Amino acid sequence: MKKILNLFALVGLSLTATCLPALSAEIQTAAGPQSIETTPNKVAVFDIAAIDTLDALGIKIDGVPNNLYLDSLKGKFTSAQQVGTLFEPDLEALNALAPELIIVGGRSSTQIDQTSRIAPSIDMTIWGDDLINQARQRIVDYGTIFGVNDKAQALVAEFDAKIKVAKDAANGKGNALIVMTNGPKISVYGPKSRFGWVHTTLAIPAADENIDAGDHGDAVSFEFIADIDPDWLIVVDRAAAIGSNEQNAKATLDNELIRQTKAWKNGNVIYAPSANVYIAAGGARATMDVFDALAAGFAKDE
Repeated sequence: MKKILNLFALVGLSLTATCLPALSAEIQTAAGPQSIETTPNKVAVFDIAAIDTLDALGIKIDGVPNNLYLDSLKGKFTSAQQVGTLFEPDLEALNALAPELIIVGGRSSTQIDQTSRIAPSIDMTIWGDDLINQARQRIVDYGTIFGVNDKAQALVAEFDAKIKVAKDAANGKGNALIVMTNGPKISVYGPKSRFGWVHTTLAIPAADENIDAGDHGDAVSFEFIADIDPDWLIVVDRAAAIGSNEQNAKATLDNELIRQTKAWKNGNVIYAPSANVYIAAGGARATMDVFDALAAGFAKDE
């Protein structure tokens, strides 16, 4: 009789656990606050910044796009299913995977209506001159969603420490111009642009405050850069970021006009990790690598 009673007790405990209401947590998304009802056991992610941060938190990712762009991520998800591209989910593969949560962002954010047909989806886009605050919030929110709050807090602390080192290195070193090359073409970006967070976060004066470049920058000539004559050039190589075979940034900028600038003459040209900036900006490790590169560049003479 005692064994039977114990058995009923165990069954009762099991039923009680099953019937417990799911915990609900509110997180911040690009579309505003959103509730997550349960911790997902299976997740598909269509945003490289999100994949980078989740990987830094030790979260298993079950579905990924066909190109991860960052060398630091390539080879890490051999057991994950490929469920489309950054621009277009493979709905058949996604349905077969049956994720409990789908994360989109940036280039994949326009597909959220499609992915929501398969599973609850959240848009975790990180963008603009407030990118760093958004990146911190994403780390915290992923910690909440996946129950790794302590890891998230530690990652935020590491993130902020990298920022401090880069900001200290840049302090008092002069102004900078952010230039993106795309093969032989160049464009520039100001403080309110998609790369404006570099100026905002590190308090680096802009070489030209009048540049009002949006998502795609202002297409300019080499004469334009020579006329501005910046103290520093911070360079993003789009061709390298997307794996194009077009000429690289160093070849594009190595011309008579750019060689006349203070930045070039003084060796003050910093080539940022391009895929990190162009594809995965806001990803925890990707962005920390950018700050490491900027810190090393600005500290070269110390």
